[in-house]
Amino acid sequence: MQYHLDTIPLWEVMQGHCQCPFCALQSQSERQEVQCALGEKVMEPASRIRFNELGICAKHHCQLLEQNNRLGHALLTDSHCRELLPKLDHLSGLVQKGRKGISLPWSGSGSSPMDTLLKQLEQCTVSCVICDSVNTHMDRYFHTFLHLWKTDVHFKTLWEASQGACMPHTIELLRKAKKSLHGSRQQELASSALALLKASMTREEEELAFFTQQFDYRNHGRPWGDSKNALERTVKRLRGGFDQETYTEGQNEA
Repeated sequence: MQYHLDTIPLWEVMQGHCQCPFCALQSQSERQEVQCALGEKVMEPASRIRFNELGICAKHHCQLLEQNNRLGHALLTDSHCRELLPKLDHLSGLVQKGRKGISLPWSGSGSSPMDTLLKQLEQCTVSCVICDSVNTHMDRYFHTFLHLWKTDVHFKTLWEASQGACMPHTIELLRKAKKSLHGSRQQELASSALALLKASMTREEEELAFFTQQFDYRNHGRPWGDSKNALERTVKRLRGGFDQETYTEGQNEA
């Protein structure tokens, strides 16, 4: 078995028999990045420059608010706003010129002035420094997964005995495999990933159907079995994004 600093997180999630190892790794990476954002990175010049330039998406702003560090969060958000205001001033000035009949220099090749304005405004909202960092971590995890799958028979066996991955991460895994695997290796991994996805989705659909039948009065008193969190697990299989703590709450409340 190949245990190194880069491989340990993958071994841990695979041995933990989680529903999707990549969802687990993504959740871990997000938690670490959110905590660091309001910790040592708040006052790091290089980090602040990236925060100022890229900003933070709505999802990660919500996670930052949950950290109860309003001062650190306010400092990051304030400096990002200061970065945006000159850009908005520039666009406002161009719009005012356009109202006076002056040709708008930002209306490029075939695009209307409004199209170009919207494009530049959208560029102010699509980036997120935490998303970028998490994506960097995930690229490394996918690369490490493929390396272990190719070279370590124990890891490959563990994968074959797992629940596979959610639909989005199965797609991303195969997209990465297209670049790093060749010929029969691509086919082997694709066959394995799809077989695990289908088997897991089949089982979860059956448990979800059982869950819906539990609300029929004729089934009153019948044991719930593994169906209590079937809805959360099926949603995760289809779209990813839930961590263990999220969908076990549904089991307790069903």
